[in-house]
Amino acid sequence: MPECSVVSRSWSELTTNELYDVLKLRTDVFFVEQKVDEEELDNRDQEPGTRHYWISDSTGAAAYLRVLVNETAEHRDAHHIIGRVVVREDRRGEGLAQQLMATALDEFAGLPMMLHAQQYVAPLYAKFGFVAFGEPYDEATIMHISMYRAGSTGN
Repeated sequence: MPECSVVSRSWSELTTNELYDVLKLRTDVFFVEQKVDEEELDNRDQEPGTRHYWISDSTGAAAYLRVLVNETAEHRDAHHIIGRVVVREDRRGEGLAQQLMATALDEFAGLPMMLHAQQYVAPLYAKFGFVAFGEPYDEATIMHISMYRAGSTGN
């Protein structure tokens, strides 16, 4: 089985090669494969609070997600938003997204979080305690659902 170590870095810690690899993966999946025409480079990647998580192999980034920090909670008390979860087509089904989620949730242990899930992937996030709320909505021609995970009490 290929190497599956999760790398976690802030914007200022990324090398140019790492940045290229994760942006190529995001572009290949979101733009080319899924035909999403929304703005991919949304100026949130380089914010000081953003954390980037990925798994690489000999081809480049195989899986990626980021965690954003919002000054104002988007839902309830969730200031931390998981997004841009992506796995390269040839590595899907290996549990890479689950590994990234587990690492990110461990790093932000106990904090309430939310995400905007592509609806068909919502069961993955439910495994990690995320609960859907609101109505499904169309974002970039793909149905999404918002999901929330409460923080731990007593931490």
